[in-house]
Amino acid sequence: MLIVVANYFVGGVSLTVTITVTGKGGTGKTLVATLILRHLMEIFGDKSFLVVDADSNTNLNRALGIEFKKTLGDLREEFLNYTSGGGKDLLFESALYEDVLVEADKFDFIAMGRPEGPGCYCYVNHLLRHVLDRLARSYDFVIIDCEAGLEHLSRRTTRNVDFMLIVVDPSIRSIVTAERIRDLALKLEIGVREIYVVINKITRVLAPRVIEELIKRNFKVIGSIPEDPMVIDYDLKGLPIIELPDNSIAVKATRKIIERLLPKMNV
Repeated sequence: MLIVVANYFVGGVSLTVTITVTGKGGTGKTLVATLILRHLMEIFGDKSFLVVDADSNTNLNRALGIEFKKTLGDLREEFLNYTSGGGKDLLFESALYEDVLVEADKFDFIAMGRPEGPGCYCYVNHLLRHVLDRLARSYDFVIIDCEAGLEHLSRRTTRNVDFMLIVVDPSIRSIVTAERIRDLALKLEIGVREIYVVINKITRVLAPRVIEELIKRNFKVIGSIPEDPMVIDYDLKGLPIIELPDNSIAVKATRKIIERLLPKMNV
């Protein structure tokens, strides 16, 4: 799996705000990514958005209420045995726009799909870098729902981002995973401007202990999202999470997170 999202600067101001959402599996990354998109679209209705599902277990599209035909993984397999030259670059880019990129009402969407299999992916990965790099330039916001754990970092599939949001739940395992993600991101020097923690599924009883543990590990907590019965209900019914009502606890909590991030955005 490969993602390259670059920020471009004019006069020292970034033209693309890139947000990645990562963390241990099951902590609620997709929920956070979906509601962040929702609030940003409400605030910046005239801006353009690219949403990337970078988890090989693709499910962000369901939370967004959209369908897709192919993933980038599918496209990569199709081009695996191609050689460079002969217009293959243009053919690949055309296939990406026609078969992979989904144009929804207010945002565009790409599913990365499965990671690499056997064989040499050097050429096709070069195409992906080139095409995705250019693609990101045309959007004001890029939101990436990352693969769970550390894979996206160890493969350097996430780099040059403004805000990395690491989602944790009230468990020591998710906090330890968050610490490893943070430390690896800093070690690899992948170009993350700010790293924050979002606490999901929090309760009043556990909140002080979780926050204390995070502060002890030198994390910056940008906000918390309480357990929301509406999220569970929507999930069980197969309804798009992005359509949660305004009085949803998760919707309200995520709005506060966005309000704290806004002053840090060059928009």
